[in-house]
Amino acid sequence: MLADSAADSTAPTFTLPTSAADVTDTTRQAAGWLDENWQGWVVDGLRIVFILGLALVLRAVVRKVIHQLVTRMGRPPEADNDHGVLGGLLANSGVVNTERRQQRSEAIGSVLRSVASFTILGTASLMALSVLGVDLAPLLASAGVAGVAIGFGARNLVTDFLSGVFMIMEDQYGVGDEIDTGVATGTVLEVGLRVTKLRGSAGEIWYIRNGEVKRIANMSQGWGTATVDVQVGYKEDLERVEALVVEAAEQLAKESPYDELIWGRVKVLGVESVSVDSVQLRIEARCTPGKSAQVARALRLRLKAAFDLAGVRLKEETAASVPAQPAAPEVLPPSALADPGSARSLAAKPIPTQN
Repeated sequence: MLADSAADSTAPTFTLPTSAADVTDTTRQAAGWLDENWQGWVVDGLRIVFILGLALVLRAVVRKVIHQLVTRMGRPPEADNDHGVLGGLLANSGVVNTERRQQRSEAIGSVLRSVASFTILGTASLMALSVLGVDLAPLLASAGVAGVAIGFGARNLVTDFLSGVFMIMEDQYGVGDEIDTGVATGTVLEVGLRVTKLRGSAGEIWYIRNGEVKRIANMSQGWGTATVDVQVGYKEDLERVEALVVEAAEQLAKESPYDELIWGRVKVLGVESVSVDSVQLRIEARCTPGKSAQVARALRLRLKAAFDLAGVRLKEETAASVPAQPAAPEVLPPSALADPGSARSLAAKPIPTQN
């Protein structure tokens, strides 16, 4: 009984209009409330629509500008000095790879588009919530705490992403480059914002996180050096040998494809080492990056043919020494073997010497 009475006392009660006058009064109050607030609702709705529409228009304009920027950055220059301010970001000291420029420009454009969309739409959302009367202080505080937690939990992912962005912006390497990251060595197949893909010398594919790369040796930027060590005989005329080397290198540099691979004159640096029967000269040729081994092999082959034609010996011939033959053992006659006494007498006799 007591429980039923307590439940009845806490239950909500609804008062229904009992007459036409009550219904009319309630309707009038509702109409008055709507009449007082509809203008504010319309104004707030229009403000939200205006904010979102302006954000979408601004986002479309920014993405269009970014697209034009990326297209201009990825387009190869018509002249050597026609890089411009934007194209210079992707220009190297050597020949610019079109595929490499396009990939770098697309990666930079993807980052810019993502940052622009997040910034514009995020700001528009916060402005729309403020129009609706939502208190943004707790929301921003919660977002800050969540961001710090996500940053600590996914710090490796953030590190990889930021490292990839700076690698692309600074043009540390690109598609087709031969690089040494310390972790692996190979040819770059793909440069991503988080992972770099390499193909090793044995055909294996390496996936390297950008945040793990501490140092990078790029063997495909600038120029390469083909170093050849030539061994000639000790008594050869070094000035004549140097002239032969320069002549053979100049002939090689005029032939295809080495007329594009060899940059400048081949230099004879001088004597690298001296031994009893030979002298070693060091030759250096500046060439296209990544083509050092090919140029060095061709230069060795051409120098060998030139030395054979000119009669240059690679090593001095030394006189062969005849080793001393051991003395033949003395053979005793059969009679001495039969008579031990006579054998002792023969052994006691001195051996005659020839003058």
